[in-house]
Amino acid sequence: MRAMAKSPDNTADGSSQTRDRSRHKRADDAKSLVMTVIGELVDGGKAEWGRTAGGDIELRLLTGEVFLLGELFVIRVA
Repeated sequence: MRAMAKSPDNTADGSSQTRDRSRHKRADDAKSLVMTVIGELVDGGKAEWGRTAGGDIELRLLTGEVFLLGELFVIRVA
């Protein structure tokens, strides 16, 4: 059986940790932007939102689309 090549270990210089922090910051920034825009839709009367029993956010657009907004996902329900 062949041994698989191992990824280089970058933890000694911290570059791997820096990339992880950068990736998480971009994800947080994107999520914040999406939530801001959704809030504007709600404030403008173009959508309504509320919590489901499971704790997710249900977003209902006045055009009929329904979405579940979880911590790590968005699902279009209708």
